[in-house]
Amino acid sequence: MPPHSLRHVIKVTTGQDVYHCRECQLCNLDSTEEMDVPLTTIIQMVMFDDEEVLTCRTVWSDYVLSQAFHACKRGLNLQSILLALRTEAKLRGVR
Repeated sequence: MPPHSLRHVIKVTTGQDVYHCRECQLCNLDSTEEMDVPLTTIIQMVMFDDEEVLTCRTVWSDYVLSQAFHACKRGLNLQSILLALRTEAKLRGVR
């Protein structure tokens, strides 16, 4: 895992390994205008180190953030992952 990959950042910052995601899609919340991509896709983008994830409306939505805490049935804390992505975006000068 490269030292500055998004997966590495998430693992170091939150203790969560996004590779535990099994793409079951149970985390997908009802779509709102604040979401441009589903939570499952956010996790996939992190796995593939796609920096575009840092600009997704889904990551920056406070509504999604409030709903994400218990969204993953496999135990990933999606709320902490979203917060880590927000922090990383700020560190990289992305918004």
